[in-house]
Amino acid sequence: MTSTQSKACCTVPPVVAEGYKPKGDYMQVEGMKTYATGPKSAKSAVLIVYDIFGFFPQTLQGADILAHSDQDHQYQCFMPDFFDGKPVPIEWYPPDTKEKGEKLGEFFQTSAAPPKTLERIPKVLKAIQADRPEIKEWAILGFCWGGKIVNLASQKDTLFKAAASCHPAMVDANDAPGITIPFLMLPSKDEPKDDVKAWQEKVKVKNEVEWYDNQIHGFMAARGDLKDEGVRKDYEKAYGKVLTWFHENM
Repeated sequence: MTSTQSKACCTVPPVVAEGYKPKGDYMQVEGMKTYATGPKSAKSAVLIVYDIFGFFPQTLQGADILAHSDQDHQYQCFMPDFFDGKPVPIEWYPPDTKEKGEKLGEFFQTSAAPPKTLERIPKVLKAIQADRPEIKEWAILGFCWGGKIVNLASQKDTLFKAAASCHPAMVDANDAPGITIPFLMLPSKDEPKDDVKAWQEKVKVKNEVEWYDNQIHGFMAARGDLKDEGVRKDYEKAYGKVLTWFHENM
């Protein structure tokens, strides 16, 4: 049963289907262009790890929703450009030709190799907190490839208090036992159910899995067609779920 407080916290504003104008701005963090949104007085912050397509209107709108929708518990949200200005062109997906498949494979081996991103995260948080000393606690949210990063960043000695992974790529049960913080996973119809089930069976801390069986991989980020009413409604619902999770676990 949803409490009144939780219901109030996750009231997502009307979603803009086309021509979204982001509410935040960009700052430099550890040499990376970083989208920053939310009140600078907020004591809680969310590190957002985008998908392989980088900064997209749907993903930026999601960051704004998280930053501004919970009046009882506001957030500063930060989305660094971990790909240093060279994300995957969305035309490469789905990889329905040999050339696209090879290019994506190379990208995952180089720019998107998880160790490269993971080693940057502590430096990013330290740099942001030097500029924003009001921040006292962090959550982490990731989409697709970013969902894998969230799994790996939620292990022992994590810097985060809560985590959410949306339509995650590369779900691996071996990542699950080491997770040490409350963890929310929102899979789409494209995530392998057996992999997600095996992962959840091995998580030892508070967790929740909520399926979006009508949606494609990427519906909360770059691949979400917000002109489609069904997608838009699930986009709103899913962001409300993430908000509630952070509200209750931070």
